[in-house]
Amino acid sequence: MGNPVLVTGASGFVGSAVARALAARGDDVRVLLRESSPRKNIEGIDCRVVTGDMRDARSVTKAMEGVRHVFHVAADYRLWAKDPTEIVRNNLEGARAVMEAARTTGVERIVYTSSVAALKPVAGSAVDETSRHDEETVIGAYKKSKLVAERLVERLAGEGLPVVIVSPSTPIGPRDIKPTPTGRIIVEAANGRMPAFVDTGLNLVHVDDVAEGHLLALDKGRIGENYILGGADVRLRDMLGLIAPLVGRKPPRVRLPRAPLYPLAFGAEAFARLSGKEPFLTVDALKMSKYLMYFSSAKAKAELGFQARPFTRGIEDAISWFRQAGYIR
Repeated sequence: MGNPVLVTGASGFVGSAVARALAARGDDVRVLLRESSPRKNIEGIDCRVVTGDMRDARSVTKAMEGVRHVFHVAADYRLWAKDPTEIVRNNLEGARAVMEAARTTGVERIVYTSSVAALKPVAGSAVDETSRHDEETVIGAYKKSKLVAERLVERLAGEGLPVVIVSPSTPIGPRDIKPTPTGRIIVEAANGRMPAFVDTGLNLVHVDDVAEGHLLALDKGRIGENYILGGADVRLRDMLGLIAPLVGRKPPRVRLPRAPLYPLAFGAEAFARLSGKEPFLTVDALKMSKYLMYFSSAKAKAELGFQARPFTRGIEDAISWFRQAGYIR
């Protein structure tokens, strides 16, 4: 049996891909899940489930007993919540509890999953790990949560905690159960419910390449360093244009200005407060869409040997999985 490893967030999209990659290479994988967490994404993975909560230092410490390596992938990944401070609190306190437990138990190395959400986009260029947001410039509760949690982890690394940080861009691919905000775009477009688009762009990467990047960070990453795990910079209109023929639809041609969409976003959020269901269109998402979220993975390629397959494979695999799972009609 390989190295004993703990993965948090294995019921989720990226976490399950990391757990699957670790099991495939022969590591002794245990996963930390809440009692209420779905188990579908860990079906078929050779792993042991430990019940606990990433915010509870006691249960996390118990889960780490005898563990050599930790992957803290779990996160509250919502772009909207009735109480936005809940997102910040969950991700910051989760990172704090996991890092402190790792220090207490003497874990040899930790890989912390941050996000490019903590990086500051720059007009006209793909930014790297040095383009840093602060709490005044970051947009939205989720981005703020990843920013403050990443700063905490950096500080602990400076104090000697053996942690490497990875920042996935926008993962796409199979087993996006929730789905993620980008997964929702794919599903809505595939079902013909996105007749128009705003002019924005994002960096798309296959979720299995992100998982492989986590393993490379464990094996080759430098303590305290951050590595962007990204793929290709893609305009939203081009992404939608690739989805359409895969599902037998015509791609949307109408580009919408943002200003008229703000009242709709405010209305969608007001309805969400009553229904409890996360809205598809949010004010923060519109604000973020003004920026091309383009990123460079040059550092991860040079230091870790990270490589990403064509992003079109991620689109194809996502469509195939969503169709099989009944998300696409």
